Amino acid sequence: MSEGLFAMSALERERCHVIRLLSKGDFRQSAAADCLGLSVRQIKRLLRLWRAEGDAGLISRQRGRVSPRRLDVSKRARIEALLLSTYRDFGATFASEKLLERDGITVSRETVRRIQIDLGLARVRRRRSGRVYSPRDRRPRFGELIQIDGSPHDWFEGRGERCSLIVFIDDATSRLTALEFAPAETTSAYLRALRTHILAHGLPLAFYSDRHGIFRINAKEAHSGDGYTEFGRVAERLRIDLIQATTPQAKGRVERANQTLQDRLIKEMRLRGISDIATAQRFVPEFVALWNARFACSPLDDTCAHRPWTKDNEALDEALARREERVLSKALTFSVRGKVYAVKTNGPGIALRGVRVTLLHFQDGRMRVDYKNRSLPYTFVKAKHSPDPAQDEKTLDARMNDIVAAYAIRHQVQPISP
Repeated sequence: MSEGLFAMSALERERCHVIRLLSKGDFRQSAAADCLGLSVRQIKRLLRLWRAEGDAGLISRQRGRVSPRRLDVSKRARIEALLLSTYRDFGATFASEKLLERDGITVSRETVRRIQIDLGLARVRRRRSGRVYSPRDRRPRFGELIQIDGSPHDWFEGRGERCSLIVFIDDATSRLTALEFAPAETTSAYLRALRTHILAHGLPLAFYSDRHGIFRINAKEAHSGDGYTEFGRVAERLRIDLIQATTPQAKGRVERANQTLQDRLIKEMRLRGISDIATAQRFVPEFVALWNARFACSPLDDTCAHRPWTKDNEALDEALARREERVLSKALTFSVRGKVYAVKTNGPGIALRGVRVTLLHFQDGRMRVDYKNRSLPYTFVKAKHSPDPAQDEKTLDARMNDIVAAYAIRHQVQPISP
């Protein structure tokens, strides 16, 4: 057997075997062409090469040559330096985008992936077979269904306090419609995100959320009340339906968005040196525009399902305000979170004794006292000591962080990072 045969590929060895049989007369040219999947003209060319050069004539002429599309050495060195410094933990796709956007280097994501593997920054991952879920088609119109969720995370990578990000994403288009940073995932944070969404797009038809207590009453023994949470009452006033998913996979669009945000948004804020909630919130509009340009798709139906908000901002603030009832005492006083207030009247105000008034707590901290479609003036009287109640159980992380920090100060120990 010729020495060149050992340097051949499997395809070349097969061709060599068939050409040898052809040269001995064991094969017709048409049969050899069918066997190798080539034309008769190509078989004649291969036979001429084999007779002239032997087995070596069937080895590809491209072997050993440098590809004309090979990455330039200096360009590769620059990419490697940037991957090792600025983009060390970036994925291949995101790194290739940033190399073009920030450094003016055009390179494919697969080339970046190969370089990352060579540098030890990434490894070849094998696909794992997981449970297959039945896919659900997107809603056809923008605004028919908005998936909402909160993502508690170390968004500033230790440069600032841990916080939560409230995410609103459209089911039909994968457009981000609102992002709201907050110290904890609370009803108030969701209402701020809802205000942003309504002012930008209008009123959606429905929200799709998990089954947390922010969105539904989960206590089986709860017999009193109207059966709505505070967020549910706001949705009812605005005629927005609330749908709760039974599994995380059911609201997979927002869950996958959370994963992507925890990768891309974190790195975008790192590149810009953002380390606090206020600065991050100012960056949100720019990031939302980048996200929608990169990931949003066109809806099946171009008709927008949002209902426009035709009233002013004050009316929207009133619709989003938290409501609670109080009964006025004989002195026309009422208490709110350890503070006592008194309703002011021009006369003795006997008619207001024992009446039930509605308190509206606005997002900006204002409070209004309503009685029979009119607002009552009031004044602060005194404060009573009482603990500040948690808004809901998703503030647990934030409250525990305060407890751990206070313990560390009291006992002069190093606090444990979450």
